[in-house]
Amino acid sequence: MMDRQSNAGPLGKRGGPRAVVAPGGARVNTLYLPSVLLAVTSLFAPPAGLAFGLGGAALWWGAALMTREGLAAEQAFLGRKTARRPALPRKMLGSAMIALGTAFGALAHGQTAGGAVIYALVAGALHAVAFGLDPLRDRFGEGVDAHQHDRVARVVERAEEHLSGIRTAIAALHDRSLNSRVAAFEHSAREMIAEVEDDPRDLPQARRYLGVYLQGAQDASEKFAAHYARHGEVGARRTYEALLDDLEQNFTARTQQMLQDDATDMSIEIEVLRERLQRDGVTPTHPAETE
Repeated sequence: MMDRQSNAGPLGKRGGPRAVVAPGGARVNTLYLPSVLLAVTSLFAPPAGLAFGLGGAALWWGAALMTREGLAAEQAFLGRKTARRPALPRKMLGSAMIALGTAFGALAHGQTAGGAVIYALVAGALHAVAFGLDPLRDRFGEGVDAHQHDRVARVVERAEEHLSGIRTAIAALHDRSLNSRVAAFEHSAREMIAEVEDDPRDLPQARRYLGVYLQGAQDASEKFAAHYARHGEVGARRTYEALLDDLEQNFTARTQQMLQDDATDMSIEIEVLRERLQRDGVTPTHPAETE
């Protein structure tokens, strides 16, 4: 889950879109080099060495891909207040692939089985230390029980899938203006997601927006992208941009309503507590309350 990499990037609770640095960066890129070197140096080995060498190279290359995906999944996980742990422990799987690939590489270059095992254990351990382990527990928001967590996590995951679908469809057009317009709409949707994560009681109000409306927006985006790529029709573009305007305004308005409802609930709780204190003969002593 949560393996998405957004052009717009994650948002602060009330922040705008910000750029995301690719997780791992140069550290992950260095993992590809040994696989290439092992494959090249194994080309002139005997048949068994060639097989072990190419197998090890393939495992190392796969480990690099798995590690990159694992870091992206972890980044998405840490960016959410309520999230399920990644379904597949990709970084740990990457460590295992590094270890097995190292063993194959050692055998390809004449090491004994015992030596290959030692090299494998060392390489796997170094990978685990360098990149860490995958998140192993679900991430609960403050004051959120397991049932609320599951409900919020399911809705947020589905909403993220729809946002990713919208972003992917429009990105295929290679139109910077449209990409920016979609990013602005994503911002309004993520504002609602952040509010739901802060207070799961807002989920009933947000469920239709984060489910039905986002799915409709994804369908419309995919159809528009396919049509616009073929015809470049200005009218279709204006219609689509108007749809994004309407969606953004509605998402923003609903999120503000949710915030206002929270403030109203807080005021009611304060008034109820004050009435109870007064019934018990307790008078306010704070200067702001005695003026």
